[in-house]
Formats: sequence, structure tokens, C-alpha cells
Amino acid sequence: MRTKSTKKNKINVITLGCSKNVYDSEVLMGQLKANGKDVVHEQEGNIIVINTCGFIDNAKEESVNTILEYVDKKEQGIVDKVFVTGCLSERYKPDLEKEIPNVDSYFGTSDLPLLLKALGADYKHELLGERLTTTPKNYAYLKIAEGCDRPCSFCAIPLMRGKHVSQPIEKLVNEAEKLAKNGVKELILIAQDLTYYGLDLYKKRNLAELLENLAKVEGIEWIRLHYAFPTGFPMDVLELMKREPKICNYIDIPLQHISDSILKSMRRGTTQEKTTSLLKEFRKAVPGITIRTTLIVGYPGETEEDFQILKDWVQEMRFERLGCFAYSHEENTHAYLLEDDVPAEVKQQRAAEIMEIQSQISWDLNQEKIGKSFKCIIDRKEGLHFIGRTEFDSPDVDNEVLIDASKFYVKVGDFTTVKIIDATEFDLYGEPV
Repeated sequence: MRTKSTKKNKINVITLGCSKNVYDSEVLMGQLKANGKDVVHEQEGNIIVINTCGFIDNAKEESVNTILEYVDKKEQGIVDKVFVTGCLSERYKPDLEKEIPNVDSYFGTSDLPLLLKALGADYKHELLGERLTTTPKNYAYLKIAEGCDRPCSFCAIPLMRGKHVSQPIEKLVNEAEKLAKNGVKELILIAQDLTYYGLDLYKKRNLAELLENLAKVEGIEWIRLHYAFPTGFPMDVLELMKREPKICNYIDIPLQHISDSILKSMRRGTTQEKTTSLLKEFRKAVPGITIRTTLIVGYPGETEEDFQILKDWVQEMRFERLGCFAYSHEENTHAYLLEDDVPAEVKQQRAAEIMEIQSQISWDLNQEKIGKSFKCIIDRKEGLHFIGRTEFDSPDVDNEVLIDASKFYVKVGDFTTVKIIDATEFDLYGEPV
């Protein structure tokens, strides 16, 4: 018979999925700490909260496996309670309750007060912007909006996160000031769609005004932009990026595809010509900008010809950073009505081909950096190296700068100037100047 563990209650929050989930876990942990709860992130604890991802097949599988792992630990008496929250739970709650009934309770993406109540805590409204950050102390995510109003055919995010809701500028500045007081030097702005920011609150695209206000926050040295949408991009952001040194010359703009017929079916509201012209505008407005994008291959109806158009375009555009996903057929999306007609092995092959082209581009661009010096932020020490990043690199997804720790000492969390002495496809090697 299962016996209850004798440990004092310690809540272990486990985060799966994207940076938006990281942010949500941090807010949850901040609330729990303010309620006097003992809370940790991905360490030992007897009460488990799993913040799930429900975006594509791989992510859903990882979330389900994690739930099953902790339900099994509950059966064995290793943990006492298992709660599940986040996107998977929002999207599939009835199915999950039926399939995995041993979870104590399931919560959706907007059920934070209810989840806190289940954990014996009250939702404290006065904690606006207070959170327990889980990233290295020098950077933090700043979620400027929730949800999405775009009609993209392949995407389930509006089902899980709802309509676009911007956060007021003063609230975000307040949050940035608190983060800066705690030693954060780099803000990574996230939303499902940065370009839409402000339309609901200010009746205009207001990202530039938000950036100007955040740039005034003392202690913040870098502001990085993630997840911009290609249609309706507010060009005043580029002018600001060029003249404001705190705004990194970096933008993450997921473009998904470039063949006109696929873009139309994806309901992206743009064409190859418009997208190419936008990227040229970016590079003209901010010389030296780093553009990161993500692509989807194997979308329903993607022919060899469509894929060839995409490959040629990736070769032509020479993106500094690029990720590629195989299409995932998601129920309740518009594309789910189409036949998922590209075989799984063809999807994987196409993704591999795109990444092969990209690794050559990345190699060439990195070789050009040898002999040059860059301002770097040092994120951590790992094994024999200090690991840093330039302003052209975001954590977890981009290049890292490796500094030999047996020869040099640099302080984790600080900026330092590093001369690049060698480079591979996705890493740079440097020495502090």
C-alpha cells in the first residue's frame, strides 16, 4: 500500500516548452514564494506542478511522458501530489482527465488563481511583475502580450492562449525596473506576436514607444526582440534599433515558408515578393542586423517544386540564424481539414536538407568573425569553458562564444569584450581582450 511521504511540503515546478512557459512558471513561483511556500524549479519536491506544452506532436509527447513519469512516482509514494497546467492541459483537459485520472488536478493557461488555491496559496494582485526568475541572473524574458489574433492555418496557439492582449507600457517598465534591481542586464521581449503590440490598448502598433521606455531603465543594457510577424511590421522599430545602442541588432521573425501557394494555404497574408522586400528593408535600415527565422516543411500539399523554391530562397537570403520544423497536423486548426499528404520521412528529409544549407551559411558567416572583437555577456561556466553570447545571439537557440577557462577568467553575469580566434558552424571561440 502507498504511504504518504514524510517530507515537508516542497513544490517543484517543471517547465516544458517555450520561453512563454518559462515566464508563466516564474510568475507562479513568485506567487507561491509570496505566500510563504517552499518552491523550487526542476529540483526535488513532493508536490509537483508540470507546466506543459501542447504546440506540436513532439512537445505534446514530451509533456504526456513527463505527466506519466510523475504519476508513476506518485503511485510509488515518492511524490504526494501532481498538478498539470499550461497549453496541453488547456487544449486537451477532458481527454487528459480520462486518460490519466491519477493527476490531482488539471488547469488551463488562464487558471493561475485556481492553481494557487489548489496549492494552498492566494493570488496576490499587488505582485504585478514580481517573479522568481529561473534563467541565469543576467537575462530574463519579458512577456509583453498574451494570445494571438492571426489566422495561420497550422497553428493551435489561439486555441490555447486566446486572443491578443497587450500589457500596458507602465506595467512592463515597472517589471523591467524590478528585474534590473535584481541584476538582470538583458531583456528578451516575447509574445506570440510582437508586431501587434499595442493595437488593442493604444489603437496603434506601439512597440517602438514601449522600447523607448524600456531603454530608459537603468541597469538594462540589451533589449532583444523575439517573435515578430512579417505583415504589418512597425518600421519605426528599425529606426529606433539603429539609433538606440541598448536594442540589439537582432530580430526573430518566423516566416514559415516562401512558396506563394503554401503561404496562401497557411493564411499568412503575404507573398514571396513582399517578404523578400521586407527583409531587404530590414538590412538596409539596420546594416549588420541578425535575422533569425523558423520554417515549416512538409505542410499539406507541399510539392517538390514548393520545396525547391524554399531551398533556393534560403540559399539566397543567407539568414544569420534559422530553425526548421517538420509540419505537425494539429486538430481544430484550419489546416487539419487538409490531407496531411507529405510522408513523415519526406518531411524529415526536407528539414535535414534545409538545415544542411543553413549550416554552410552559418559556417561562412562565422568564419568572417574570426579576428574581430565583440561585446559579450557571460551566461555560465560549463566544464572547461566560460560560455558567452554576442548581441547577435539569443540564449538556447543561437551561437555561443566559448572561452577557455583554464587560461582566462571572466565573471559570469558580466559583459566583456571578446576577440574571436576560431569558429565552427554554430559556435565561436574567443579570448577576452
